[in-house]
Parts: sequence; C-alpha cells; structure tokens
Amino acid sequence: MADDLTRQHERLLEEGRSLLRDNQAGGRFRRMRARPIGRGSAEVRQKNLMTRIKLIGGSLLAIVFASMLFGIALDGIGFTGLMVAFCAIVACTFLFSNFPKVRIPKRSDLNTGDVRHMVARTELWLENQRHALPPPAVTLVDQIGVQLDALGVQLESIEPLHPAAVETRKLVGETLPGMIDAYRKIPAHLRQEQRIGATPDQQLVESLGKISGEIDHITRQLADGALDDLAIRTRYLDYRYGEPEALSQAPHQALPAPDPLAQLNRLPERDKQEF
Repeated sequence: MADDLTRQHERLLEEGRSLLRDNQAGGRFRRMRARPIGRGSAEVRQKNLMTRIKLIGGSLLAIVFASMLFGIALDGIGFTGLMVAFCAIVACTFLFSNFPKVRIPKRSDLNTGDVRHMVARTELWLENQRHALPPPAVTLVDQIGVQLDALGVQLESIEPLHPAAVETRKLVGETLPGMIDAYRKIPAHLRQEQRIGATPDQQLVESLGKISGEIDHITRQLADGALDDLAIRTRYLDYRYGEPEALSQAPHQALPAPDPLAQLNRLPERDKQEF
C-alpha cells in the first residue's frame, strides 16, 4: 500500500513538473494549435479559410443588394430597416467566421483514395491527436508531418501499385493511426506505469521514432531514381560540351571572316549579274 502511494505521489509530481514546463513555454494546447504539422493539412485549412471569406463576402453583398431593392421599392427602409440589415450583417459574419469548420477525417477514412490525398488526410488527423500525446511524441508527430510532405511530393509521380506506394499506404494509413488509437485507449493514470520493460508513453515514442525512420527510408529509396537520372544527365552534358572548368579556361577563338568570293559563288546567276 505504501509503495502504491509513493508511485502515485511521484507520478503526480512528474505531471505537475510537465504542466509547469508546458505553461512556461506558452501552454501545451497553444503550441499544438499554433501551426499545421504539414503542407497537406495547411492546404486544407487554407481552402476552408478561403471558403469562409467567400461566404462572408457573398452574404454581405446579398444583404446590401436586398436593402437597396427594398429601399427603392418602399422609398426608403428607415431606421428599422437599417437595424435589420446591420443585425443580418453581424449574424452572417459571425456564422461564416466559424462555419464551415475543417472536417477532421475519421480513422476509417484515412486509408482511402490515392496515396497523395491519404497523406494529407493523415496529417490533418494527426494534428487532432496531438493534445492526447506526451510532449516527446508531439515532437515526433511534427517531424513526421514534415517527412510526409516530402514523401507526398514523390508519390505524385509513381504508380499506385508501386511497392513504395503500397508500403506507404500500409505504414501511414494503417500502422501509424492504429498505434495512436491503441495508446489513446489506455487510461491516463496507467500511461506512466511500466509494462514489459517500458511505460506506454515510452513505447509510443519508440514506435513513432521507428515510423519516422521508415518514412525517411522510403523517401530516400524514391529519391535514388531521381538522383541517378540527374547524375546521368550531368555526365552527358560533360561528355557533350566538356567540363565547366575546361570551357572557362579554353581560349576564345574568333570566327574567321567570311570570304567575299566564296559568298558570291553561292549566289544564283540572276543575283551575280547585279554585281
């Protein structure tokens, strides 16, 4: 009983220190919501913002246009009409400033569609999971978001059945979200208890590190083809036009002046008679 109270006391102290560090850094929730983890999720949020702006602008124009029509038809809308129009403007601005919200993909929707869009959906889903993860795991999630951006660009130029695309779909669409789901099902007070030599927090961080390494490995494999192609083209240019140093050091020889007699001989008979 005393050992249990001691472990509980130590856990509470560690959670208090972690909360204090988070607050000194600006707040854990604020940091997690400050920016997207990748370009794919950022594009989704940017599109949502542009949709809201368009809805606000369209609703304001519609209210102004409707007020003008009523004013012409009724020979003025009066103070009451102005207040109604003002309230409508405020209501539309408030409504479309908050709606439509960014749709967070469900776990079952991640591994659908092409690989490029699956990567963007996974980034958006991961952003919504950060608040339930320990700080070291949040750092790894941010790192994975950057890696997924680079991988998503390379996946645009390969076939869906390419081994790298299949492996990415399994790793990013199934393994990664499945692991985070399993972690979130563990009660918070049990995540600091050791089990099979490590706590759930430590196991999560270790697994995320392995996933990050595997994403980097796939990215490098896909980049090998582009690097080889660039090297081949560079060697061809060196063979065809010479080394850049040799070209810069070679003396510039002036082209010989054209021979007037040779040029005259190339002219047709009709043009020669003019000379």
